[in-house]
Amino acid sequence: MKIIVGLGNPEDKYLKTFHNMGWTAAGDLAAMLGVKFKKKECEAVCAEANVGGEKVVIARPLTYMNCSGRAVKQLLAKHRAAPSDLIVIYDDYDLPKGHVRIRPSGSAGTHNGMRSIISEIGSTDFVRIRIGIRDSEVNIPLINYVLANVRPEDYELFISACGRAAEAALALAKGEKTELVMTRFNG
Repeated sequence: MKIIVGLGNPEDKYLKTFHNMGWTAAGDLAAMLGVKFKKKECEAVCAEANVGGEKVVIARPLTYMNCSGRAVKQLLAKHRAAPSDLIVIYDDYDLPKGHVRIRPSGSAGTHNGMRSIISEIGSTDFVRIRIGIRDSEVNIPLINYVLANVRPEDYELFISACGRAAEAALALAKGEKTELVMTRFNG
């Protein structure tokens, strides 16, 4: 079993913001698998698929970014899953815009959503797929930046990055080794 969580904020006004890259990638993954977000459970909207005989839950927390850990903790408990069954997709200001980087574990860095997840589940041992959003040409406070809409000239770059993140999540859901997925997608 895998639980794949795309972080973001639930209101329409946030759909094209940097902080919703995880939500976008989760939507891309659901589309790849031919499933829709129909079910509301554990403070998230979820889609379920079968990948290679294994159940995969794709979730978009409804808790807003800074409380994402609540939904993730509930999903792990409901599905009797361990942190090692978890994959989290999210935006990362510490990476240049458009880059995708997969890691098998690690800290929250500057990300409050990840800080919430680590605090709630008490573990850093889960895969994370990070989508870089840092733009060296923009100099505004981080809180304003992550909640800003992606600039039109960068939109295709970020759509492509979200698609690559979804492909990486699918490879992991199919059972590919994290190290091999990192080799294919990091960069």
